[in-house]
Amino acid sequence: MPSHQTYGGSWKFLTFIDLVIQAVFFGICVLTDLSSLLTRGSGNQEQERQLKKLISLRDWMLAVLAFPVGVFVVAVFWIIYAYDREMIYPKLLDNFIPGWLNHGMHTTVLPFILIEMRTSHHQYPSRSSGLTAICTFSVGYILWVCWVHHVTGMWVYPFLEHIGPGARIIFFGSTTILMNFLYLLGEVLNNYIWDTHRSMEEEKEKPKLE
Repeated sequence: MPSHQTYGGSWKFLTFIDLVIQAVFFGICVLTDLSSLLTRGSGNQEQERQLKKLISLRDWMLAVLAFPVGVFVVAVFWIIYAYDREMIYPKLLDNFIPGWLNHGMHTTVLPFILIEMRTSHHQYPSRSSGLTAICTFSVGYILWVCWVHHVTGMWVYPFLEHIGPGARIIFFGSTTILMNFLYLLGEVLNNYIWDTHRSMEEEKEKPKLE
């Protein structure tokens, strides 16, 4: 794609950054599962300590990056696309990106991350540290988008060209708030899934105890 050859390359697009985040996250998930199988019953304390670190990294990535950024990309892309696709994904891009690949980048992230959340329990970090981390990511990306505009004179996303400075500030502020909301949503969803799961397990155990 021509825009990928300009300053910042693919790294100026949140979709691409999200795909990298998801690839790293699910790579860590696979590594965690393999390590868990290899260390099960071994009694090696050092291996178990390393496994706990790996699980902590996996849980942190889901909470702070994989879930909020993944859901943000899917939700914001399709909302703007439904309103006016030229503002976010011009029809010209159909010449470079087939429909199935577009869904691969902007749709499939959501079901995969929900499946991961449902099948594996994740320990969220403290709320203050988690929100600080997602705010840092959000502000960092906004500054990166502004820097790309400063260098090239063009905004990464076409719709930013059509709104004034005040509207851009409101938009950037709103996206940061939305990221924080999605972090909290992920925490609530994770707790709901596993509290419900725990309650069901306890209900199954009651007849055995009686």
